[in-house]
Amino acid sequence: MAGDYKYKRVLLKLSGEALAGDLGYGIDPKVVDDLADQISEVVNDGVEVAIVVGGGNIFRGLAGSAEGMDRAQADYIGMLATVMNSLALQDAFERHGMVSRVQSAINMLQVSEPYVRRRAVRHLEKGRVVILAAGTGNPYFTTDTTAALRACELNVDVLMKATKVDGVYDSDPKKNPDAKKFERISYMEVLNRGLHVMDATATSLCMDNDMPMIVFDLTVRGNIARALKGEDVGTTVE
Repeated sequence: MAGDYKYKRVLLKLSGEALAGDLGYGIDPKVVDDLADQISEVVNDGVEVAIVVGGGNIFRGLAGSAEGMDRAQADYIGMLATVMNSLALQDAFERHGMVSRVQSAINMLQVSEPYVRRRAVRHLEKGRVVILAAGTGNPYFTTDTTAALRACELNVDVLMKATKVDGVYDSDPKKNPDAKKFERISYMEVLNRGLHVMDATATSLCMDNDMPMIVFDLTVRGNIARALKGEDVGTTVE
């Protein structure tokens, strides 16, 4: 039940790549289904969940920009990719018995609601999962920054950033076997050390608004619930 959880309202940041699984691109239905299974566990226990998902499994704005495409145009294409991922998540959630709403920062009334902060909060209070699509609706802002912004707007207790590593390290653990993992670290230290937890805009936004963040390994089943219960999962940034 919700009493077992340290955090009662959470924003979960998923990368688009997480939805691709071992395919490396597109949407792997098995991964999305497994994710829905884990999230339904905490939602059924009364935790309020909002989700921001990236679009890198379909299109990366920065990659398009590097190939000569106009950066703003490339970013808009990336935002549309996040809408596709959001609809896939919504379908999986509803198959697992969760009521969910997709709110898009770019109006697409046939497939989503427009993002309205007060409406999103009301959905959360009613136990609906809110999936926040299309980033901030602006080019040049990443979905990490979107996650930080929406976490502050929706007054969540914690921002959870799902990754493929089990926390924040002082160097890349894949390249350096002696890399040291942090149990806790401050946002200022993240910025000073140049650690790529989130981009600098997102990190500063969280720091300025006292928004704690847990960086954890999504590939370990049950980590979402464990982190929300306050167990020692990943790295806490505050």
